[in-house]
Amino acid sequence: MNAHLVWDWNGTLFNDIEAVVGATNASFAELGLPLITAERYRELYCVPVPLFYERLLGRLPSDEEWAVLDAGFERHYLRLAEQCALAEGAAELLASRQASGLTQSLCSLATPQQLLPFVTAHGISGHFVRIDGRSGAAIEGKSGQMARHLAALDGLDGRPVVVIGDALDDAAAAAHVGAFAVLYTGGSHSRASLETAGVPVADSLAEAVELAERIAS
Repeated sequence: MNAHLVWDWNGTLFNDIEAVVGATNASFAELGLPLITAERYRELYCVPVPLFYERLLGRLPSDEEWAVLDAGFERHYLRLAEQCALAEGAAELLASRQASGLTQSLCSLATPQQLLPFVTAHGISGHFVRIDGRSGAAIEGKSGQMARHLAALDGLDGRPVVVIGDALDDAAAAAHVGAFAVLYTGGSHSRASLETAGVPVADSLAEAVELAERIAS
């Protein structure tokens, strides 16, 4: 199997769903908005994020509310994410693939502040040939980000690409660039939601890599 894997970060390699929900609730509290459970978050999550907030609130946030929510989430997330760890088996899987001469990269809609320090702190940055955080607006979906990410990669030479992520947006981004996708249930979506994408769904990262190898062979 010589496919290139493009990993998602939040909710995939990084087990930060508690920090994400906690930061969402903390930013909601700043505006007196109702708090949510992790279950409701995973049932309703989607991108762009303002649409997700519309699902939660029953209306789109105003421009003023969006500014507070966006800044508040960033501030609270950076604090809460300090307590989060990599997903089970993530470091070992990344190291094993690199040792086998296989390539992988990281493409995330997290801001550089939410991404690079944490990837470095967990000691896995050297396993990727490229790491890209969000380069566009917060309301942009992942398709444009994925296209820019793959365009910047060298040496793929027509090899198959498999995107591994935890969100429907990861599957959409993969389809946008003509790649395969495997979705992982440990993050932002429920399994029922992920299964609507029509791509393989895995309950562990090890299973996700096995599925990636199978569909790209």
